[in-house]
Amino acid sequence: MTSRTEGAAAAPARPARPALVRELLLVAGLFLVYKLGRQLAADHTGEAFRNADHVWHLERALHLPGEGAVQSLLLHGDTLVRVANTYYATVHFPATVGLLVWLYLRRPAHYLWTRRVLAALTAAALVLHLAFPLAPPRMLAATGLIDTAHVYGPSVYGPPRTDHLSNQFAAMPSLHFGWALMVALALVAATRSRRRWLWLLHPLLTLLVIVGTANHYWLDAIVATALLALALALLPRPSGRTLVVARGPGRPVPAEDGTLVGAVR
Repeated sequence: MTSRTEGAAAAPARPARPALVRELLLVAGLFLVYKLGRQLAADHTGEAFRNADHVWHLERALHLPGEGAVQSLLLHGDTLVRVANTYYATVHFPATVGLLVWLYLRRPAHYLWTRRVLAALTAAALVLHLAFPLAPPRMLAATGLIDTAHVYGPSVYGPPRTDHLSNQFAAMPSLHFGWALMVALALVAATRSRRRWLWLLHPLLTLLVIVGTANHYWLDAIVATALLALALALLPRPSGRTLVVARGPGRPVPAEDGTLVGAVR
């Protein structure tokens, strides 16, 4: 007769899920620190516009495509440009939060990995925002671009002098693009569907939106990609198949593909 202890020992261990209250406090704390850091750089107006001139001329020297080419596509119709503005204003944060919630509930080990990568990326971005304030192309007359959100709506920004909720001189790197790319990569890594690569359409669409609405330069997305690549290199993702050693006698029990066991906090 098999004992209850032996039967429990033969069952695969469940993925470790971090304490919910601790995670909520940690994410909220990181968000508040980031918002405070952005505000510290919000008054560097002159430096932000000088840096914008440098970035704009560097892109032309590198023969990068003009941001105006993307904006002209959006301006073919009022509906298209309003959809782009709405996407910019509403998708960025909810998509990231939704990913973290789903990973926390369904893929705890991938949740821990994704949260750490996003935290590392955001911290690096904050340092760069403080060291290199940058006015977005919609503010730079030399670009010939318009502020589509201001002209067509909806807009998430007020006048820079009176907008105390955001730092509009934090264009580089683009966390809109960096977070979108990480959302896609995390979903590709955590799922097994053959169609999972379609998630990469999210950062591609985000790139076209942030450039077409004149909120970011191409280089903002390139720098975000480089920082994300560095974070991914330093924080390798968990494997998709883990061996669970039973407490009692017997062979190790393999977890099913796509199930992550014994995540390290």
